[in-house]
Amino acid sequence: MDKNTLYAILVIGAIFIGFSYYNSKQSEKVAVEKHRLDSIAVANMVAENVQQVAAPAVNAAVEPQAKSYINASLAQASQGEQQLYTIENDLIAVTLTNKGGRVHSVELKKYHAYNGHPLVLFEGDGNDFSFNFYTNNSANFETAEFYFTPQTPATSYKLAKTDTAYTFRLRLQVSEGQFVDYEYTLRNGSYVVDFNLRTVGLQNIVNADLLWSYNAFQQEKAFENENNYSTIAYSYPGETGIEDLGQSTTGKDEDVKTRVSWVAFKQQFFSSILAAKGENFHGARISYQTYKEGNAERLLKRYMANIQVPVAPQRDQNISLAFYFVPNHYSTLKSYNSNFQQLVPLGWWIIGWINKWVVIPIFDFLGKYIASYGLIILILTIIIKIVLFPLTFKSYTSSAKMRVLKPDVDKISAKYPKKEDAMKKQQETMALYKKAGASPLGGCLPIFIQFPILIAMFRFFPASIELRQQSFLWADDLSGFDSILNLPFTIPFYGDHISMFTLLMAVALYLSSRMSMAQTPDTGMPGMKFMTLYLMPIMMLFWFNNYASGLSYYYCLSNLITIGQNFISRRMVNEAKLHAQMKENSKKPVKKSRFQSKLEEVARKQQQMQRQARK
Repeated sequence: MDKNTLYAILVIGAIFIGFSYYNSKQSEKVAVEKHRLDSIAVANMVAENVQQVAAPAVNAAVEPQAKSYINASLAQASQGEQQLYTIENDLIAVTLTNKGGRVHSVELKKYHAYNGHPLVLFEGDGNDFSFNFYTNNSANFETAEFYFTPQTPATSYKLAKTDTAYTFRLRLQVSEGQFVDYEYTLRNGSYVVDFNLRTVGLQNIVNADLLWSYNAFQQEKAFENENNYSTIAYSYPGETGIEDLGQSTTGKDEDVKTRVSWVAFKQQFFSSILAAKGENFHGARISYQTYKEGNAERLLKRYMANIQVPVAPQRDQNISLAFYFVPNHYSTLKSYNSNFQQLVPLGWWIIGWINKWVVIPIFDFLGKYIASYGLIILILTIIIKIVLFPLTFKSYTSSAKMRVLKPDVDKISAKYPKKEDAMKKQQETMALYKKAGASPLGGCLPIFIQFPILIAMFRFFPASIELRQQSFLWADDLSGFDSILNLPFTIPFYGDHISMFTLLMAVALYLSSRMSMAQTPDTGMPGMKFMTLYLMPIMMLFWFNNYASGLSYYYCLSNLITIGQNFISRRMVNEAKLHAQMKENSKKPVKKSRFQSKLEEVARKQQQMQRQARK
């Protein structure tokens, strides 16, 4: 491997390390204050279970304190027994409860958790969806404290193929002639649940907050990897990008004081999004806490949002929202025209452009005809390597030119052994390259052009729900790590298992580097050989052991194809003929470039200064 190739590898390694360092710094910023987003029972549960114990008890019962309500109707509504009601279509099943009129649980029917259980985004009484209404006469109340009465007779309803939509209604009777209605509407073939709040006779409401929180279950095999992609995101109205809290192993919070159009509780492959259908939210305070890995309840994070909801002064309220309980599938999210597709972390600028306009279309097209995503990755790799082969061949040709010129460069070095002649040696060497038609950067530039694709793959595979739970060879899930041996102990920075695809990738990288280095003259840098042949594969072995096996599989294939392309390039390039051609080029007159002229001028001035110094 020549110096240019090594420099390119070091740069991309630095990019990866910088990306990891940035994420680690982000995770160190822990929330410094908590806000009131839930009941005292839930707050205590989070403080004790998230920070201290491995198996949090989510639904711990807390005796409610005695309260005095503004009228008999609300006092009566504060007592009751929880009843559950289910509405479902072919994609999701949504369970509602009369306690607070909220969503009790959501199941995505087309998916399963890593352990084979139904994929339930959240479930239980530790979750909240409650409006706090503030009035001009201090008759404030919080909907979570009361039992709603269903206005729809059926306790469960599954949409038939002939059904367009189904609406389930619940009512909170505040007083005679005053009530709050919740309406949940589910449509056929949709992940969206429309929500409408309507008040009657409550014209004294002057402000309202919406409390939304729940405990998210771990859905993927690798807790740490899933946590790295799980956060809270939100969007400003009219913006094309989104904001998020970033990752953390503990917790984070943020006070958003401007209007937002939606808030999303995001996991690696699934999200719950709450969006305003009418006027945008006036602001939100958002936070999450991370549970300890291995807790008995399989909990990943607790998401919390306190959202300022717009109200109409001196009139009945009509607030329209929409829940999106969705897989993080790029095309599905994009179809909602609300910028939700930004939840899929495909990368910024040209990295995201490659994923959006090249990789995803190829994946979608091949997925229509090929069932095995292992074969799809193979075909995708071959397509990419074929497209990039002209650049690879140009890089090989440039390296070959530098290789055949090495004896001439050595002669120049021998001609100017003194340090004070370094500028003159450099000047003569550059003149040699110029006459022969070679460039030290000729092999580096094509490799740098390939970097965006390499990084795009690094972003795409861990975020691609298409690979989730897709098996190939010994890997049972291409979106998670593969394991051929589970270790009885944990190796720092490596893990408690051995990933075969990562091991094969490291071996392929070693063979590819060894082949390239065998064709490269000695650079005079002993440490370079060790770094290229041994250090880089070992670093990749440790780094990728817990990453998506599909990513390691792709890099393994890419290195193997590179080895094959080097064999082809070696046969296509006759170094004897190349050297003869370069000799002919060196006989032709060469017009000096502006840079070369300046370089010669600097060399002359340096020589004059050296002569004066010797005198």
